Amino acid sequence: MTKVAVVYHSGYGHTQRMAEAVAAGADATLIAIDVEGNLPDDGWDTLNAADAIIMGSPTYMGTVSWQFKKFADASSKPWFTQQWRDKVFAGFTNSATMNGDKLSTLHYLFTLSMQHSGIWVGTGLMPSNSKAAQRNDVNYVGSFCGAMAQTPSDSSPSEMLPGDLETASLFGKRVAEVAAKLRG
Repeated sequence: MTKVAVVYHSGYGHTQRMAEAVAAGADATLIAIDVEGNLPDDGWDTLNAADAIIMGSPTYMGTVSWQFKKFADASSKPWFTQQWRDKVFAGFTNSATMNGDKLSTLHYLFTLSMQHSGIWVGTGLMPSNSKAAQRNDVNYVGSFCGAMAQTPSDSSPSEMLPGDLETASLFGKRVAEVAAKLRG
């Protein structure tokens, strides 16, 4: 059985909802980075045992949160021995504005996965970009390299659009399927 882990930080709960949707699609284990930037006791063991690692962070000031960055810096221990070499990696993010420099966050996650000698998986989802497209459609934000969601700054996590959450779930499913194929 393919093991998928979703490691994420969420500042206000929106990225957590996204992480839950990704994990549901991938049948994955969730690993929350706490407010101090630390993993739970078994977090590193879960990541080491995973075939795929899906990373998530809100986009703050054009990149990952400082809590996620603390986790990324701490991942230098498995990096040094290339412990995560050839694992499947993917990433997702959320911000308040439609663009919000989310691509910078996904590039950060991509670069981190490449430093770990990982194999990156994108969404595999066509964007909803026709005149008939509606904001609640799958991949309306239009990302290929990782899942993106947009939640207005005055919206609660429960007000996230079902289309963004479905995008996250389909993304998680794709990552798990690719990991299973590569595991062979």
